[in-house]
Amino acid sequence: MREIGQKATAEQIAEWKEKYRDIYEITVDGRVCYLRKPTRRELSYASMAGKSDPMKFNEVILAQCWLDGDDEIKTDDALFLGVSAQVAQIVEVKEAELKKL
Repeated sequence: MREIGQKATAEQIAEWKEKYRDIYEITVDGRVCYLRKPTRRELSYASMAGKSDPMKFNEVILAQCWLDGDDEIKTDDALFLGVSAQVAQIVEVKEAELKKL
């Protein structure tokens, strides 16, 4: 059984990076979770769910991108809200340039 706040091993992180490329560690109140970058399909689903309930966006991203961590983050409102503040940062948007020709 995993200990509260126990970090993933370097080997586990390397394995995730090989499989998913971008991995994120979020720590809140001594708890830790690991998320991967969401896919376009997951972002679309989360955006649709978030239209009627803004918190649903974070719930969907957290559930879909969760790799490992303290499950209490998913169920404790205070921990969830702490992680939610960071979720938007894993949704990286590249800046594009538009040029009229």
